[in-house]
Amino acid sequence: MSQLKHFPLPDVGEGLTEAEVLNWRVQPGDTVTLNQTIVEIETAKASVELPCPYAGTISELLAEPGQTVEVGTPIVAIDLDSEGAAVAAAEEPAQQAASAGGSTEEGTAGEVANLVGYGPRSSSSKRRPRKATTPAAPSTASNGVPAQQSARGAQGAQGAGIPAAPAGAQSGTSSGDQTSMQLPVAEPAAVNGSAPQSNGTAASGGSVPLAKPPVRKLAKDLGVDLRSLAGSGAEGIITRTDVERAATGGAAGGESLGGAASAGSVDETARERRVPIKGVRKATAQAMVDSAFTAPHVTEFLTVDVTPMMEFRERLKSHPEFQGVKVTPLAVLAKALCLAVRRTPDVNATWDEQAGEIVYKDYVHLGIAAATPRGLVVPKVRDAEQLSLRELAESLETLTAAARDGRTAPADMVNGSITITNVGVFGVDTGTPILNPGESAILAFGAIRDMPWVVDGQVVPRKVCQLALSFDHRVVDGQQGSQFLADVGALLADPGMAMTY
Repeated sequence: MSQLKHFPLPDVGEGLTEAEVLNWRVQPGDTVTLNQTIVEIETAKASVELPCPYAGTISELLAEPGQTVEVGTPIVAIDLDSEGAAVAAAEEPAQQAASAGGSTEEGTAGEVANLVGYGPRSSSSKRRPRKATTPAAPSTASNGVPAQQSARGAQGAQGAGIPAAPAGAQSGTSSGDQTSMQLPVAEPAAVNGSAPQSNGTAASGGSVPLAKPPVRKLAKDLGVDLRSLAGSGAEGIITRTDVERAATGGAAGGESLGGAASAGSVDETARERRVPIKGVRKATAQAMVDSAFTAPHVTEFLTVDVTPMMEFRERLKSHPEFQGVKVTPLAVLAKALCLAVRRTPDVNATWDEQAGEIVYKDYVHLGIAAATPRGLVVPKVRDAEQLSLRELAESLETLTAAARDGRTAPADMVNGSITITNVGVFGVDTGTPILNPGESAILAFGAIRDMPWVVDGQVVPRKVCQLALSFDHRVVDGQQGSQFLADVGALLADPGMAMTY
């Protein structure tokens, strides 16, 4: 006997509350096995592949590619076969103990399928349940306009002449939307005796259909009046697609402004493109704002003749131990940074505001800023100070390849101690990098160029690059920052200096 199960979006780590569906690996009617990859999602940290917790047949896909889904919201319905039903029966007690906001299908109410390796959810879904109300018979006011009736709205209208806030409106905020979302139940009474007009089909009684906070925020940004929309989601919920379609079709609140918008502004809007702030971009923006307005930044610059370093790389190509390994200038810089940290450990420390302490670390978790199609990510090389040059080169190659493909695990992008940003790959000479939150220094590596340089009183062409070090002045003084930057530059100008460290 088959059994229908809903698989809710799990929390894949770091307390994330939502994720975007990138693409489905299965379609309705496909047969799936336990732990088979069925969907790829993108969180604020990275792209993650989700395995199927059941064996059976895909009945329905409940989320579309490009849709942002909250943790705990069902994303796929699976018709279990005999094997999958047995697995589900074995998991039944754990699911019932962990359920708080899972599937609402008959026979599976309150159950949350636990993804293998993720464990039960410790909190309920943030999705606000729709209250079941009995519609009251509309009464007619003296002006012929139907009056809006509700348990609280009727009293508010009689006592103050204004509509009352709906029950649950006070909880209309979430971690992704800090703006109060109190939605009116009724249209405000007309001053001139005429009924207020709506540019669209409003829900029954003029109330705003249920929509998630991110969808409300999108509607606000695009100027779309939610009361003019009829939700296409389950139980009439307004979806992101509904809002975007209304904005594209001109169903925004432009007409309700009484023609205040000029023709010129309409033309400009038609030539604009709005992209919701989410995923990696949203997380990066918040981290940079927190860092810029928390840590007092100081940036110092150093121009270095790296000709000896480039010659050193050429010699390594013919060395037996480096066959098959690409030793990039970035790998040499990473090794130089790890050596320089020994003499100036302050750049690898952390300012702990809550404890009132500076935390000095005896390890280097080296972050490498990587530009990816989904935004900037900073994966870490753990214990980089213990790696040889060859091991560093191999780790960097693996790390950057995974970042470009969007396969960096969320755990690989946290708890760094110092960072390198390689702006030289874009042909940029230097910059003033912003610290990653929780770190005290970040080193920018500029482009290596052929430039005139004075050597033994003669102007000759040399390989030259610029380094820029930003540091937290609460932890690192100018003397310490200058010493560290000079040490890194000396190692690049003469790799043989490593013998003295």
